Parts: sequence; C-alpha cells; structure tokens
Amino acid sequence: MSKSPSGPRWTVRAALALACAATPVLFLMPGAAAEDWEATMAENRDALEAYFAGHVEALSAESVIEIADAEDWPEQREEYRQQLLYMLGLDPMPEPTPLEAEVTGTLEHDEFTVERVHFQSLPGLYVTANLYIPNDVDEPAPVALYLCGHASRVEDGVSLGNKTAYQHHPAWFARHGYVSLVVDTIQLGEIQGLHHGTHREGMWWWNSRGYTPAGVEAFNAMRAIDYLETREEADTSRVGVTGRSGGGIGSLYLAALDERVTVAAPVAGITDIHNHVVDFLTPRHCDCNYFPNLYRFDYARIVSLIAPRHLLIANTDRDPIFPLDGVQRVHAETRNTYEQLGIEEDMGLAIAVGGHSDSQPLRMPVFHWFNLYLQGDDPLIEKPAESFFEEADLRVFDELPEDEIVTSIHDTFVPAADVPVPDSVEAWEAQRDELLEGLREKTFRNWPETFPSMDPEQVFDEEREGVRLDAWDITSEPHARVRLHLAVAAGVDEPNHIYLSVADEAGWERVLASITAAFGDVLPPHPDVEPDPDAFELGRQMLENSGAAIAVLTPRGVGPGAWADRDSSDAVHLRRSFPIIGQTLDGQRVLDVLRTLEGLNAVTPDISKTLLGEGSAAGIALFAAVMAEDGVDLHLVDPPASLHDGPEFMNALRFMDMPQAVALALEKGEVTITTEDPGAWDYAREVAELIGRADALHFE
Repeated sequence: MSKSPSGPRWTVRAALALACAATPVLFLMPGAAAEDWEATMAENRDALEAYFAGHVEALSAESVIEIADAEDWPEQREEYRQQLLYMLGLDPMPEPTPLEAEVTGTLEHDEFTVERVHFQSLPGLYVTANLYIPNDVDEPAPVALYLCGHASRVEDGVSLGNKTAYQHHPAWFARHGYVSLVVDTIQLGEIQGLHHGTHREGMWWWNSRGYTPAGVEAFNAMRAIDYLETREEADTSRVGVTGRSGGGIGSLYLAALDERVTVAAPVAGITDIHNHVVDFLTPRHCDCNYFPNLYRFDYARIVSLIAPRHLLIANTDRDPIFPLDGVQRVHAETRNTYEQLGIEEDMGLAIAVGGHSDSQPLRMPVFHWFNLYLQGDDPLIEKPAESFFEEADLRVFDELPEDEIVTSIHDTFVPAADVPVPDSVEAWEAQRDELLEGLREKTFRNWPETFPSMDPEQVFDEEREGVRLDAWDITSEPHARVRLHLAVAAGVDEPNHIYLSVADEAGWERVLASITAAFGDVLPPHPDVEPDPDAFELGRQMLENSGAAIAVLTPRGVGPGAWADRDSSDAVHLRRSFPIIGQTLDGQRVLDVLRTLEGLNAVTPDISKTLLGEGSAAGIALFAAVMAEDGVDLHLVDPPASLHDGPEFMNALRFMDMPQAVALALEKGEVTITTEDPGAWDYAREVAELIGRADALHFE
C-alpha cells in the first residue's frame, strides 16, 4: 500500500485546494452548475426533504408495536424501555446518592401549606421545588407530580424558577386532597442550566456523547419520586404525573420509564416525528424534546410504554408546535397497543379549543382523570386553578450553592469513555473488536443494509490549461446523488495514485477558488468565491510532477450540495433533524466517503488511494477509513484530538474517541498526522508500537 504524502504541509493543502473531485452533490442534479446559488440550494432542499420524508415513513412503520400475546408485553416493554434509557443517556443509570433534601421555608394558605424544597439528584445537581400539602388530610394522600414547561420567571436578574409560573396547578391539586410537588427544570430553574446545546449553542458533541437534557429531566423526576417516598404525607402507591409543553414531554419520559407512576396525563407536549421533521418543527423546540434516536422510536412507541397504566393525552386543536394531526396519529398508534392488551378504556384523548396555552379547558380533563384514577371518584369540579402567592415568595434559595453542577451537567451526565492502552496484542484485539462493534451498533447502526445501484452518469469531461477534469454522478443512497470529479495532468491516461480529499465548507471554497477561472462554466455557482490563479497553478504543477490524480469530496450539505446558507437557522435545524431519525449528518457524510471509495475501487481496482482531510473533515476521513472494507491510507491535517471538537458521530464518545480511531485505521493502512500537538495521539502511538505498526504512523 502506498505511503501517504508526508511532504510539506503546503503540498497537502494544494491537494485539498485543486479540484472539486468526488463531490457528493447530495440532492444536486446534473446541470445545476448553470443555475444560480439560491436555485441550487432550493433544489437540494427539495431532495433533502424527500430524504427525510422517506426515512420518517419507514421509521414510523418500524415503530408500530405488535403484541403477539398480552402475557408477552412486560418483557417486550422492558426491552423497549432499556433502549429508551440508553437513548436518554440513562444506561448505565447514575448510581443513587443521598438526596440531602432541605426545606428552606414555608408558606401558609387556608387550605394548604407550601414548603420551599431542594434536593440533590446527584451531588451538586440541585433540584428546586415547591411541595403543596393539604391541611385537612389525616392519612397519606395521593401524589400529583407536576413537571414544568418553558416559562421564564426572572426578577431583578434573579431566576425564580418556572415552578412559580405554574403554581396554580399544584395549588389546585392540594385544594382537592393531593400532595403535589412541582419541580423546576434545569433550563429555567433557579439554577439555570441548558436545554439549547444543539438548538443555538453549536454543541454538536452532545450527540457524540449521547447526551440530551431530556435524560437529566427524566432522572430528576425519578429522584423527585424518591423524595416523595420520604414524606409521610404522600401515598406513593398512587402517583400521577402531568405537565404541559416541556412538562408534557417530561411527563411522557417519566411515565414511560418509572412504573411507580400509576396515572399519566401529558399535556400539549407530544406529537410524532412526521410533525417534527417533515413539517419542520425543530426550530420551535429545544433539545429536551429530542434524543439521539438510535433505535428509531416514533413517539407513539414511547407513549405505549405507559400501558397498562392509566393514560390521558391532552392537547388543543390549534397548537402550532404540537399540531392536532400528529397528536391524533400518536393517539391512534398508542390506542392500538392498549386495544391489543384489552384495556382501551384505560386510555383517553382530550382535545380542547385553542392554541399553545395553559387554558382552563385544557386543565379540566386532567383534573377529572386524576380524580377518577387516583381518588376513585368523579366529583363535579367547581374550584378553578388559581395562583395565590407572589412568585418571589416561592423561591427556594436566597443564595445559590457554590457546589452546583446544574450549569455544567451536560459535561458529566453521560460519562465519556476512558479507554486504556491495552497491555498485550490479545488485549488490543479484544478492544479493537469491541470498538468496531460499538461503531456498528451504537454509532452507524442505521446505515442502509442494502444500497441501490450506483447508476453512474458522466456529467462532463474537460481539459484546460494542462489539467483534465471529469465528473461522474453516482447514487450514494436514495435521494442522494454523489458527484465524483477526477483531476489529472493533461496527457496522463492512468494515474499512479489517487488522493481523495474530504472538504468542509471552507475547504470547498478554497477548491472552488483554485479552479473556477479554468472550469467556472461547468462548476456549481457560489456567491462568495473569487478565482485564485496561484492556487490553480500550484495544483497543476503538483499533478504534472506526481502523475497522481486528485479528488475532492464535498459531503452532503457542503458546497454544491448545500441546502441552506452556512450557519443559518435553517442549516442548524436541518442538521438537528438527522439525530431524530437515528443518524447524524456527519455520520452520513462518512457513508458518502465509503460509497465514493467503493465507486473508485470498482473502476480503478489496481490504483492505491489516500484519504485526505483537514480539521473536522479529517475526522470524517478517519472514520471512513476505519469503516472501509478495503484498506486505505490517511493523511490528516490538523485533526481535532477529540470528537468533542470535531465531527458529530452518535454515541461514539461513550466508548471511544479520535485516538482510538487512528489506532483502528493503522491496521488497514498508513496514517500521517500533521499536527502541532503529537502528544494528543499517544494512545495511537502506543498501540502502533504494541502491534508492530510503529512505522505506519507518521507525524509532521
């Protein structure tokens, strides 16, 4: 196998900047080069939407629950529950620790008392809450756990917690004989954590870590029940959970995971993936609605995990972020589960008139449901849900604790892998097999099992200024056409080597600048690129002197395959849609590289190849080399030392990182790393020495 280029860094960057070869213009059809930028993106967007629609349709069909025998349901449900726990970052479940609960004050009402409470679900993970206890109950009362939606309450720069905005709910429950605990979320609690890592903070590593704030909220809610079990006023054999909006989805996750919940009534917080992805509601929702959907659950499967317990789904008929059609589809699928169990009367659907608001008509069915199944009664509801206290009076902390980890819980909640250097070849082989199995089952699980024909079609073949550039379109996967360009020096019939570069957006712009003067009329348009004749000349000389071919791959969503302006809101939220269907955008880009290599190997089986990548694109090239069936050499320029700062691969950080990927790649080819920090790759260096591949790892 040919050695990767190891000359000056400018030589590699010349390769990265010469030709738009192997360009997966995903969703870009032949002839688009003559269209303007906006029209190209619109065409790409149409095909991306078709791609999502196909996956959503398949996912929804896969997610339908079929129960062969009602006696089998507990085992089937437990399997689904374990999968959901993993997707929420709760497998393994954090070890329970002392709650260290404290009551910081009380408020009195004629009918109930309110305690200002905090407890720690993990050391430093403070949960602030208010506990409403009815005055006239002589024995333990049923529990109404209320989970809050997104309601910001800040006074003089101090967060009071969203529990204060929802106080009318626990007050109603306390006035009707319930012990009611209302808990803050991490996003809008007294200690302000984060629900918006991928939504607006660019924390794409959340998906690589398998982290979602939904997991923290579910865990905090489970610990809230643990706390209620310590209170003699609470009958925790009768626990109901409800909440609206973010509290609705939180109620769903809790009830699906914790069988101590006997009655559930999620409100205005559930719809299906069709609404979220096909109808593009992702810009309207923060990350607590979503999780890396490894096992491709539609929401009805999660709702069905509540069966056979009492379930009411409540919504309004004109809710713009939880639309009625999706709510009805979720209800129909979940009802099918209840019907298969012969308990359809234990599930209900309540639709009120209105939008996404906390209205009295929406509350009443929930109150009725709780009374019916937690108190065994169906009295006429006469008292409205009202607020009785100044919001500031419900605040738990006068001063926030210095040891809190709420604001940084995303850094630690799902543990990152600590992979030891193996101490023997046998230990490495076992570790290697485990890492590869993790990639197949936990990261790239949802790649297609079969692929369509590549259906190659030549787009153009041009020779100008000493360079021949030809382009082919092949099919990567349905709705994904991959464009392959090959650049060689004029007169070279068969190159002696192929350098296949993977470019990010900046890399693509350099490529386009270097060749647009010579080939601009056949290349896709770009609004911000000026020709760079010097870069073209540098690349031309490299081709002429080496006899090699250069290819540059712009993966889906990049350059000619762009479906939205870089860093725009649309680009962000389209990217967020991939994990909802069980993928990541970067994971599919790895697939594009593999399909491109497959096509190249089919037509040039005897020509050696090197994958090149710079920055984050180096991570895509690296993982493609790891997953490739055939060996390929690598040259990585300034690669991130961790996926925390690099491409987004679902769950990968839970069992490995970039240095482990380099070690895996070393078994298949040579690896050259251009870096200012060789020490970051010591794991790969030590494995290379262990397995006799030290001469295959190069640094410059």
